[in-house]
Amino acid sequence: MKLGAFEYYLVVINVVGLMVFLINKLLYDHTATGQIDALLTIVSLLGGSAGIIAAILIFDRKSHKENMMSRIFVACIFVIQIILLLIVKGNLADHITFSFWDFFKRNKILSFYLIVINIVTFAAFAMDKIAAIEHRSRIRIVTLLGLSFVGGSIGAWLAMYLFRHKTRKDYFTVGVPLTLVMHIVIIFFLMNTK
Repeated sequence: MKLGAFEYYLVVINVVGLMVFLINKLLYDHTATGQIDALLTIVSLLGGSAGIIAAILIFDRKSHKENMMSRIFVACIFVIQIILLLIVKGNLADHITFSFWDFFKRNKILSFYLIVINIVTFAAFAMDKIAAIEHRSRIRIVTLLGLSFVGGSIGAWLAMYLFRHKTRKDYFTVGVPLTLVMHIVIIFFLMNTK
């Protein structure tokens, strides 16, 4: 299989993504300032998200509040870029449809899953809000964001603003809408695949 210019670009930008992540991690570990998060974001948007995710999985699997925003951002961008790559490679139907309702009527299991995961996510955010008020043990941030990522973004978004919970944390105020955009892109692609 012969690689074209686009494939070479993807290989190079993902190697750059891996290297930039490693440099950023070293800066976080050994300096008080000087991190290059903005450069990491740019490399991710340019197609290097797979390299960044590989670096995270190999070198820095532990997540904490300081790196949560970048992780949710890179994960969502990675999924969107996979869909865009599939579209560029010709996996889109000849005619484009936006009939979401018909798609969900035809795919009842997916519809049921999305309803259940959004109810579970909404309930998890509500339980976390109650625990915060009562100063009890809280639900982990990774769990709340994970529920949003696997399909519960609407439930998370509704709970955030209905209960005024997690609305001051960028990894929620940016991360949850980004996961919602990711879900829309996924559904749009599934609706229009060959």
